[in-house]
Amino acid sequence: MLRPNKDKKEKIKLSKDSYAKARRIFSYIGPYKGTFIIGWIFLVFSSSVGLLFPYLMGQLLGSPANMADLSSPEQSSSLLQLDSINSIAFALFILFLLQSVFSYFRIILFTRVTENTLRDLRYVAFNRLIHMPMDFFNKNKVGELTSRISGDLNLIQETMRTTIAEFFRQVVIVLGVVIWLFFLSWELALIMLATVPVMAIVAVFFGRFIRGLSKKAQDSAAASNGIIEESLIGISNVKSFTNEALELLKFKKAIEEIRQLNIKSGNWRGIFVSFIFLCLFGAIIFIIWKGVHMVQVEQAMSLADFFSFIMFTVMLGASVGSLPDLFASIQKAVGSTEHLMNIIEEASEQELLKGKQEIQLHGKIEFKDVRFAYPQRPDVEVLKGLSFEAQPGETIALVGSSGAGKSTISSLLLNYYTIRDGAILFDNNSIDTIEVKNLRSQMAIVPQEVILFSGTIRENIAYGNPDATEEEIREAARQANAFDFIESFPDKFNTEVGDRGIQLSGGQKQRIAIARAVLKDPAILILDEATSALDSESEKLVQEALDKLMVGRTSIVIAHRLSTIRKADKIIVIDNGKVVESGKHEVLMEIENGIYSNLMQLQGGN
Repeated sequence: MLRPNKDKKEKIKLSKDSYAKARRIFSYIGPYKGTFIIGWIFLVFSSSVGLLFPYLMGQLLGSPANMADLSSPEQSSSLLQLDSINSIAFALFILFLLQSVFSYFRIILFTRVTENTLRDLRYVAFNRLIHMPMDFFNKNKVGELTSRISGDLNLIQETMRTTIAEFFRQVVIVLGVVIWLFFLSWELALIMLATVPVMAIVAVFFGRFIRGLSKKAQDSAAASNGIIEESLIGISNVKSFTNEALELLKFKKAIEEIRQLNIKSGNWRGIFVSFIFLCLFGAIIFIIWKGVHMVQVEQAMSLADFFSFIMFTVMLGASVGSLPDLFASIQKAVGSTEHLMNIIEEASEQELLKGKQEIQLHGKIEFKDVRFAYPQRPDVEVLKGLSFEAQPGETIALVGSSGAGKSTISSLLLNYYTIRDGAILFDNNSIDTIEVKNLRSQMAIVPQEVILFSGTIRENIAYGNPDATEEEIREAARQANAFDFIESFPDKFNTEVGDRGIQLSGGQKQRIAIARAVLKDPAILILDEATSALDSESEKLVQEALDKLMVGRTSIVIAHRLSTIRKADKIIVIDNGKVVESGKHEVLMEIENGIYSNLMQLQGGN
């Protein structure tokens, strides 16, 4: 039984090119730079105003009036000091009012810029993806692409909305606090900077190391749970092979690993707690002791300034402690932006396919000595000098064993790939001179495995021509032998097909695909084993619809069931990337030991 692999965190390796690509995101912020700049102004204001809080709070706590007795002879003097306290308290109130106003506008402005930028990025990313050449999707899994883009954009969103602003704010606070500390007491500031920030940074990385050990223990616990789950689900296999002892041994190893990791984690947690108490708190106590000594013995600073110094020290410790995680988040965002820019800057079909000619196809197709290998397997030539011709309105059937190159021909007709050598002509025009959308707009394909889009039957049929009228959609359904089963549904054409058409049978999906092709009214029709996966009843209905659809069009039929192509104008037999036989059914059947006749006999035909 397979065991689940442990999740591995992707290591972020950033280069100068990574940061260069990340900076390109600012081109998408450009249209909103006015709002962005105003947001930064409010950020500077809120950060700067916040630096006054520790000073004013220290002055409030250290005011002599806090220790004064208002009934003493110096009551009038104390009242004056009380007025000073009231002034400081009022100043703090004004400070918090300004801070709240500045923070409000900073948040809403950054959010607006972020969401506008992310909307543009999402559109551009999807626009690039949907225009990528087919080889791009051979190299990249669709699930990974969608997950990657979604995750990257979410991380960029969080970074633009809060992380960058918070990182900048903490940097401003650190620099501002250091200036304030030297202003209050340069001697105490030097002692503090040599101890507290260093200890705070060590504590952050120490804590990260401890979390890493805990994560490993959690992964091991998940693995052991997987052993239990798989063993119980497959209990019949376990018992029939008498492998209870084997499963117990695997489980014993897993839980022993959990024990060792948790003990190791506990040992380091003990060291971490001891470090916090001894070093970090010890450094803070030393600073406080030195400050009290300077206030009471040396009288080198006032009590109010000392309280302000302590408040600034607390703020500095918090800010320094948050910087590593904020910087790590920004690095992740830089990596995500690089991934996103790699997709956005990947060459699309619009850049790779240079054809500009727009023509009206009549249906003549010609392959001239075409050689082709897929970009992912350049050393394996699929087509080896293949040649054939189709006249307007002809039905050409392609026959051959799996891997002979039949489906490759349909991909080349749609200009999904560029051929290595030879030529593909449409009405005597080379495929590389025709504008790709103009070419594909006059072609339709009905594949073996139909993919419908989530939505209604009407929407899926109209995909062939989004501007079609209701009557045209209904007529296309009639021609595709789909009208009756659609009308049998309670919601008729408004019936939801489900994800990828899961609510419809194979034959129903094929007829929807045919109706879609009917609505497109193509000059060239490609049928890629369109009936091979259907039962006899569904095949009959689909084949009838296909026969009607092929009338008056050049049709390229890739056939698995040879009984469906007897009436083809020309049957082309492909073997090992070359045309080895060509002609009508009757002609090919007369070839002694011919590939076509042998295939027909294997399928019970004549």
